[in-house]
Amino acid sequence: MHQLLRSVRFCINPFLVAPPIGHNGFGGRPAGQGLALFLELGIRLSHTVDPNTGFVMNVTDIDAGVRRDAVPLFAEYITQQYKQAKHISLNDLQQLMTRTFSVLKESFHPCTLNELSLQLTPYRTMTMKSTSPATLFYCEKFEFAAMHKLWNDNFTEQQNLDAFGKCANASGHGHNYWVDVTIKTTRPDLFNSIAFEKTTNDRFIDLVDHKNLNADVPHFAHHIPTIENIAEYAWHQLFSYFEDGELHSVTVWESDRTSCTYFGP
Repeated sequence: MHQLLRSVRFCINPFLVAPPIGHNGFGGRPAGQGLALFLELGIRLSHTVDPNTGFVMNVTDIDAGVRRDAVPLFAEYITQQYKQAKHISLNDLQQLMTRTFSVLKESFHPCTLNELSLQLTPYRTMTMKSTSPATLFYCEKFEFAAMHKLWNDNFTEQQNLDAFGKCANASGHGHNYWVDVTIKTTRPDLFNSIAFEKTTNDRFIDLVDHKNLNADVPHFAHHIPTIENIAEYAWHQLFSYFEDGELHSVTVWESDRTSCTYFGP
């Protein structure tokens, strides 16, 4: 069984009578004319590979299905809310995604729709999974800058150099880290994303940002500050501190090529 993920980008122009179709699927189609709402739907499908094509499904068919069956739902709902000057909450969006999921699960036969994600901004994403349709997974990306040295005092100098290479540099080195914090909740009507941000900042980001992890963060006096251990540290700092949501995972990136996700013990 294979899983295929496809992102479909589109724009909503709430006050235009006829949305411009556009010619750039990478940038969004329907297109934005002037200032518009840019959204991205992630579609995760599973099925065996067709031996005649090598595809789970042709991605152009996925694009066509989303633009035919899902985009009009978003456009109609958002346009209606905007014209009535109504705020659109996470709870409203989850209900919209639930309707969209119900429609799209019939759109990609014989494939199974496993997951539907909505990227609200480049740094905020909400996701629904077929295995837990009543649960909203909400993720935000944070950043911090810090320096560290990878070193084990029980190793010889050569063992440290063999294990950690340049990262064992005696003076340390720095990273601009990204952190994806994901919570899950069955009550998005109660979930407060601003409180979520404050908790993450107060209990983790502020403790590590612009710090020497080895010297300034007591936890790393006894734990080597790898991204694996940073992710676990973040988990323990945040777990049980979110109101109306449960921590699902923490992903720490030290570059665009290297990350580690921790889901708890």
